[in-house]
Amino acid sequence: MNLPAKLMSLFLLGLIRALTGAQARWQGCPPKAEQRIYFANHQSHADLVLMWAALPSELRSITRPIAAKDYWTKTPFKQWITTAVFNAIYVDRTKTTDQDPLEPLIDALESGDSIILFPEGTRGNQEEPQAFKSGLYNLAQRFPQVVLVPAWINNVQRVMPKGEVVPVPILCSVTFGAPIALGEGEDRSAFLLRARQAVISLRDS
Repeated sequence: MNLPAKLMSLFLLGLIRALTGAQARWQGCPPKAEQRIYFANHQSHADLVLMWAALPSELRSITRPIAAKDYWTKTPFKQWITTAVFNAIYVDRTKTTDQDPLEPLIDALESGDSIILFPEGTRGNQEEPQAFKSGLYNLAQRFPQVVLVPAWINNVQRVMPKGEVVPVPILCSVTFGAPIALGEGEDRSAFLLRARQAVISLRDS
């Protein structure tokens, strides 16, 4: 990370923690420098930022969040933040090409990175996550050695409600649960339901 990106990283950490507290609660596993897929509920574009800020520095350096390309490349500044500071993986939601949408995630995992994934695909506005899409299942099949860690992001939608541009100071937290694994012979629907429930179970913990 170059000096401008490093300075911006420190500034953002201070700002995010001032606005939200960015509390990390490691209830089901300790923070550990092993290859992981963190998967969480998704209610705001700020989810990416809060998850990044909740990780300790040694994990931030090896963990890449997924970012919606159409939103995070709208301006040169957003694009610089997501590439230089967050080292994000862009996912194209417009489906204008024949590229497998999982290809950038597969490349990152094959390189040894950890990733932050939002299996709903799009932001929801309900108390419970929407049904999980198949990406998490496909990645679990392809990378059985990668540890799958569920997480619940609390209150971030109130910091940056959908359609708003000015954040509101609200105490937020990220609760990390016990890892899950794809069972032998477990089908896609059963696994995705179990993964979604693992996230929901952290909501009131």
